Amino acid sequence: MSEIIHWADVIAEKLLEKSKNQRIATGISPSGPIHLGNLREMIIADTVKRAITEKGGKAEIIYVADTLDPLRRRYPFLPKEFEQYVGMPLSEIPDPEGCHDSYADHFLLPFLDALEELNISVVVKRADEMYKNGEYENETKVALENKDKIAKIIKEVTGREVSNDWSPFMPICKECGRINTTKVINFDGKKVEYSCKCGYAGECGLRGGKLTWRVDWAARWKILEITCEPFGKDHAAAGGSYDTGVRLSKEVFNYEPPFPIVYEWIHLKGVGAMKSSKGVVVPVTDLVKAVPPEIIRYLIVRTKPERHIDFDPGFGLLEIIENFEEEIKQNTRNIQLSVINTLNYSNVPFKHLVIVGQIANWDIKLVFEILSRKYKISEEDAKDIERRLSYAKSWVKTYAPEPLRFEIKEKLDNISFDDEEIKFLKEFASRLKEGLNAEEIHNLVYTVSKELGLKPSKAFRSIYKIILGKKEGPRVGYFIELLGIDWVKNRILTSLSNV
Repeated sequence: MSEIIHWADVIAEKLLEKSKNQRIATGISPSGPIHLGNLREMIIADTVKRAITEKGGKAEIIYVADTLDPLRRRYPFLPKEFEQYVGMPLSEIPDPEGCHDSYADHFLLPFLDALEELNISVVVKRADEMYKNGEYENETKVALENKDKIAKIIKEVTGREVSNDWSPFMPICKECGRINTTKVINFDGKKVEYSCKCGYAGECGLRGGKLTWRVDWAARWKILEITCEPFGKDHAAAGGSYDTGVRLSKEVFNYEPPFPIVYEWIHLKGVGAMKSSKGVVVPVTDLVKAVPPEIIRYLIVRTKPERHIDFDPGFGLLEIIENFEEEIKQNTRNIQLSVINTLNYSNVPFKHLVIVGQIANWDIKLVFEILSRKYKISEEDAKDIERRLSYAKSWVKTYAPEPLRFEIKEKLDNISFDDEEIKFLKEFASRLKEGLNAEEIHNLVYTVSKELGLKPSKAFRSIYKIILGKKEGPRVGYFIELLGIDWVKNRILTSLSNV
């Protein structure tokens, strides 16, 4: 049975049939925290780029930051005084935390830093700069001259009426600074006359505003010579932005529209699709600190774009990492498209680093001492372990579920055990022998609890209580194996010596 061709290779081959040179567009409005759902677009683009270059083609990613988009409302994460900026372009609004030059930069620049962590190279184009420096000037003129034709296309594609006074251009009001409250009154070929709801009336040049979204999208394809673009399923709906863009591109701007890659949403498990405006996000800036870059890429790379992804940054992420660690042994196509440069990924599982790191209180010397009981660690392995240990530490702090978050205390305070638990723990400790592996230790819990007529769940709770001072923790077998059998026996016997 032949191996299924990876989705990125399928797309790359289709694109290379048309041209050896590809320009892939991506774009996000920096209106709030840029999240994992947004990042899917970037990784899809970069994965296709990799596949193209591996097949002998050339490709680059053009990232358009929609910095001229208006602030649509005061989002829950914004202070009350930001009501005054609603309707103004993101590039012209102050940073809500005062650490960047603008609102747009506050969310955009950390995201671009995160792309570097993921080894995604992009050409950044800011919409506000593109309009101000004249890159849109010709297409803006074409759009204004073809206003009626565009309105007709929009009506035919969407089925909705377009008012007689509609315009494809939105001037920025010189008085109030808003872009979504102005209305074009006249265009003489060079200047646009407009009025604003604030009461101001004036004129501006073709660089003094921006095109409406559907028109802007089609115009930018021609301006940037885009040949391929991934975008969310909302734009791909019948009568949606892409359908409109195809017609506008061909019939107004005389340009062949780019090859579409439609992707599904990433859902935050138990919450729903990620949306910045609703605060349903896993911010990329947090994620790149807590998860190795090859794992973040793998999460996207392994799933066809048209399938949605349920993401759980807790136990679910550990399962994804375990899948990665299995696939890396076979060097699958998913792995080839996920890893950054050459990667020596040691055979110490990420989950072990999570546990050992906490046992050692993140002391690197003690971590290696514990790991050496079970693994042979080369110099290259040591570099990888140290690298991934820093991610493990951040993951524990940010995303780890309660059972995997713990601290080994020297003494246990206010922890009591009933007679059944004491009897079980003493018998269990007497049976613990050096050389038992994780599975054998785990099974020993069931054996002893069955012999004593104790529910296994209570037996496990008693072990967690005497080691951690709480009723839950990591899987007992490998937890005890990593702690060291002698240490655990001593812990039990010392703690129960006066009982």
